Parts: sequence; structure tokens; C-alpha cells
Amino acid sequence: HYMAAWMDRDTVTFTQMGGEGATWIGQAPFTETQHVFQNLGDGTYAHSGTLAIRAAVAAGVNMTYKILFNDAVAMTGGQPVEGHLTVAGVAQQLVGEGVRPILVVTDEPQKYAGANGLPPSVAVHHRRELDRLQRELREVRGVSALIYDQTCAAELHRKRKRGTVPTPDRRVIINELVCEGCGDCNVQSNCLSVMALETELGRKRRINQSSCNQDFSCLNGFCPSFVTLRGAQRNPPRPLAAAALPSLPEPQQAALDGVFNALIAGVGGTGVVTASGLLGLAAHLEGKSVVQLDQTGLAQKYGGVLSHVRIGADPERLHGMRIPAGQVDLLLGADLIVAAGKEPLSMLSPDRSAVIVNTHEEMPSDFIRDRDFEFPGKRLVASLRAAGRSGAVATLDATRLAAALLGDSIGTNVLMLGFAFQRGLLPVSGAALYRALELYGRNVEENKLAFDWGRFAAESLAEVERLAMEGAQSISASLPEAIARREEFLTGYQNRAYAERYRARLMRIAAVEQRVRPGSSALQDAVARNYFGVLAYKDEYEVARLHTESGFIESVKKSFGEGARMSFHFSPPLFARRDPATGRPKKYELGPWVLPILRVLAKLKWLRGTKLDPFALSADRRLEREILARYESLLDRIADELDDSRFDLGVELAKLPEQVRGYGPIKAAAAERARESEQSLWQQWVAPAARIVRPRASAA
Repeated sequence: HYMAAWMDRDTVTFTQMGGEGATWIGQAPFTETQHVFQNLGDGTYAHSGTLAIRAAVAAGVNMTYKILFNDAVAMTGGQPVEGHLTVAGVAQQLVGEGVRPILVVTDEPQKYAGANGLPPSVAVHHRRELDRLQRELREVRGVSALIYDQTCAAELHRKRKRGTVPTPDRRVIINELVCEGCGDCNVQSNCLSVMALETELGRKRRINQSSCNQDFSCLNGFCPSFVTLRGAQRNPPRPLAAAALPSLPEPQQAALDGVFNALIAGVGGTGVVTASGLLGLAAHLEGKSVVQLDQTGLAQKYGGVLSHVRIGADPERLHGMRIPAGQVDLLLGADLIVAAGKEPLSMLSPDRSAVIVNTHEEMPSDFIRDRDFEFPGKRLVASLRAAGRSGAVATLDATRLAAALLGDSIGTNVLMLGFAFQRGLLPVSGAALYRALELYGRNVEENKLAFDWGRFAAESLAEVERLAMEGAQSISASLPEAIARREEFLTGYQNRAYAERYRARLMRIAAVEQRVRPGSSALQDAVARNYFGVLAYKDEYEVARLHTESGFIESVKKSFGEGARMSFHFSPPLFARRDPATGRPKKYELGPWVLPILRVLAKLKWLRGTKLDPFALSADRRLEREILARYESLLDRIADELDDSRFDLGVELAKLPEQVRGYGPIKAAAAERARESEQSLWQQWVAPAARIVRPRASAA
């Protein structure tokens, strides 16, 4: 498809919408490639895509059309497909065109039971079989088709919010302590609602409950940290009531002597269009003229969204719906990456534009492919400061504040509206904005509270941040604190002697580092974090302990109600069979009946490493013991042979366990890659070039 040309899909050629596959007709005779797949959306299929399929059949080329039946023209805003297509109707048309074979893939195969209208030759499969089916279709001569039946994620989420389709009584959460941050859940689901979570023990994952589409594909990640809830009543803790808000002064409105231009930049699914609608409605209530343009890009969840809001006292002054270059009065950056993009920056003026930007690190789609993606926050903020009016660029982590103060990050954009209003950057009154919130009609009191917290943050951001973070567990501010926390954790993991083993080797490394590079702590820091990781490997006893003795169950009940029924998703090493579709051990959903077993298992941690350990001979446990022994040997060699010329190599070697994350086959593959890296680093360690002393800056 044309859009895939700028994505990471290794796509070759593009054509107009409706011509998909036509390029292959011309290429096929002149290439050694025997078969290709061609994506085709149901909307494009309806308006002209069938002609391309007919041409491909007539040409006798080998290809498979993958027809996405998502029941919405997602690229332009989620309109229904004209002609009232059905999966059965598409299948019948394809049969008539001479396409063979035709398969249907869906996450709800049960809905095709009985009289479903499908031609007898069309088979239905669960979507988890997609990879296997594609491999089989690749060997078929002629034109075949695979119809992928799944409602557009953004449109389905919208319909659930409106109550037009039922919401599943099932939620997914992640126990961050069990999570290894390997990113396999992102790979399996391709979903940005599986978000990064920075913790004391490294980057983990969490589910954004506000944007989750509940398709549950993240459960395919090979990890025991996933828990599903039934009967959950989402009730996130709200530690601060409205009573905590002080009385705030009414700000002066922004001047409206011509046209006021506000640009709201964010991502799909977070309420950007709602925020622009509220601002436009407030202006309308005051008798002002308003034009709005919502550029929703590809209507993709977490795709960039730009909302232009132009307000004027005189409608004759409003020429065009787009804000011209250099004419923005206020940029409300709900997402930092989108706000600092090429188009918003082109609309800013150093003489005119005020900027309020949310600095929360909302990962882009790159994060799905790169689990260690570094968010370029400082660079993006610097770009905005350079483009906006001097002294008129304000930053705040609005997402974190909304989640902490309101229990839900969905209030982020309304909170930012309140911030802008209190700073006197909006040409509308508070009365009009509050009335707009009421007329909007959804979560009125919650939205008013978000607006008020934004106003308070504009008056005293430091105080609001202090209130929001009260009681929150912070990440260690110093290396000694980080070491102390890890020692405490290892004591709970095994015993005090195990923690002493950690400290003793760490102290030896610290002493060697001070001898080689006085004042440095880079090597000690690397060892403190990575040696802890290989010591505290997550075997059956530890996973059970982290689920039952870490406060996780209590936090779930607090956030989702006492009646939430928990299920765990494990691949028991002694019982799990191999999944023929993936080649991995199967995962099984185990209900709340497994909790007593987990509690007993957690108490049996003393068996770890003994001859009585029933899990000791499993491939996973043998690998983890090998990694631990190998790393301790590595640390001993570094301590014995470290000199100034090898210092940087020593730090790289000490960080190798960072690469080895995950469970089962994920961890095994990572360990193999880490071994290759280790061998390469040791070769440099013994090479003469490695002994060259690198110049260092003087103490002065």
C-alpha cells in the first residue's frame, strides 16, 4: 500500500489507491521472486480494488491479496464503507473472480459458526494462525486471498466510548515487578497502549487503560507478568479531592483585536479533538466567530493530530481554516514529538507565539521496534524554545500530573487548557469554558476538576507537582541508594547471605575502579544494576513471590475493586506443550484458583539451587545459572586485569546483562546474542590497541 512506503515494512513499489497489485503484474516475469503479498483495505476494495484483483487473475500471476476488513474508512476519519460490504459478500465476489484459495482470519472465529453466508470453499481461522497461513499461501500458484476480519482499533474504541458496541468484561494489566522489559509484548501486539514505564529496576511495561482497545494480543508476549481481570470496576486511586484546590484569581483574557490562532498538537485517541472542540464552543458561547480544522492524519491511534482553532470578533477577518505560517498565538503541545514537528514549528513566530507543552515521554511507534528507544525530549523542547516567543514557553508533565491527581491520564488535555487559561493565553472567559465542559456532557465533574488542577498548576507548578507525587515511589537519586535498595530486594529474594554476596563483589569492583580511575563510578554503577539482574533471575519461586507478596494483588483491588476476578497467564515449564503456530511453549490462562499454589510456591524459595529443586533441570533454569556463573567470572577477570586503557571496555562488558531480558525463548535468543558480543569485547580486551591509554580531561 502507498502508506507503507514510509513505514518499516520493507515494501517495494507503490501505486494509486485501487491499483494495488497492478505493479506486480508487470514485474513478475522479470524477477526471481515467485510470490508477493498485497495489502488492500475494504474501502479501497469497494471503490476500485476489485478491478486490480481481476487484472491479476487474468494475468495469472502468483500473489495473495490480504484484504483488511475493518468496517471503516480509517484513513479519513472512520466513515462506514459504502455499499454495506460483508466478509461473506467479499468472499463470494472473490470466488466469482476466480481467486483460489480464500481464507478468513479473525479473532472471533465462533461468529462464523452455522449459516454464515461464506462460500463452502472458504475456511475460517483464528488470527493467531496468520503466520502459518501466510507461509502456506506463499506456495500457492495463482491469485489467492486472505480476508483479515477485525474492526478498526480507533473506530472500535470510539464506538465503545459512545456505548454503541459492548465493552468486553476483561482488562489486561501488567505486574511491573515480574516484567523484564524485553518488549516481546509490543512486538506481538504492535500496540502503543503497551507503554514504557521507567522504574527503579529499569524500563518495564504498563497498559494504558484509557486507550487500550482490549484486543488482548499483548497476551501473546512470552511473559508471566500479564494478568487479566473480569468483573473489574475501574476505580483508580484519586488521592486528592477538589477540596485540595485553593481559590484562584480570575486571569485576564488574551487580547482579541484581530484573529486569535490556537494550534493543539497531540496524538490520536487522547482527546485532542475534544480539547479543540471545547475551546471553539467556549468562543461560540461568547458570540465570537470560530473556524476549526482537525487534521487527524491517518486516523491512527497515537498518530499525529493537529487541531487548528481560529477565533475572531469579526467573521470577515477569518480567511481560511488553516493557521498560516508564523501566525500561531498559542501552541498547546499535548504531545512533545508532534508539537515539535516540522509543521507546527513552521507556524510559530518568535514575536507572537506562546507555547505550553506536555513533556511526558509518550513513546512513538519506533518504541515497538526498539525497546530501548531514547526519547529526544531535551532536543525537542529546545526546538520549541527557539521557535516561540522568548519567555513564553512553559513545560509541564501534564500526563503524569493528570494520572496522579485524577486517577486517569485522559484528563491531560483539559488540564492543559486550564493551564493556558490561567496564564491569560486564551481569548475566552472561565464562565464560557466551564459551560462548554457542561455542554460536552461526558465526565463533566472530572473534566472541571482537571481544568481546575491545570489552573492551579499555572499559578504554582512546584506545589502541584509536590501534591501529585506525595507517597509515590521515586527512583533512587544516588548510586548508594540504588545499591541499598537492591540489597534489600535480594534479601527478600533469597536471604541475607545472598545480598552479602552481591555487596562483596560490588565493593571489590568499586575498589579496583578507584585505583584505576579515581573519582569515577561508571563501572560500579554498571555492575550494581547488572549483577543484581543476574542474581535476581525470575524463576518460578520469584514470579510467585512477586505476584503474591509484593503488594500487587492489593493494588489491583484498590484500582479495580474487590470483586475483580484475576487470571494469570503462564507457560508452566513442566507441562507446557509447544505451540505449532509459533514454535514457542504454549501459554495458559489460569484462574484465581492458582493463587494458593503461588503462595505456597513463594514460600518454597529456599529450594532454589538445591538438589530438591524440581525446576533445577529445566532449560531456563540451567541458562540462568550459566549466565550468573559467566557474569561472576567476567567480573573477576575485570577486577584482576583492569587498567586505564581497558576501562571503557570493562564498562561495556559489565553492561552485557542489559541485553539479556525476557523469559524462555526470548531470553535464550538474547543470551546467545550477548555471548557473541562478549566474545568480541574480550578480543578487544586482549588486543594491543586496547592498551592505548585514552586521554582524559584534567580535573581543572
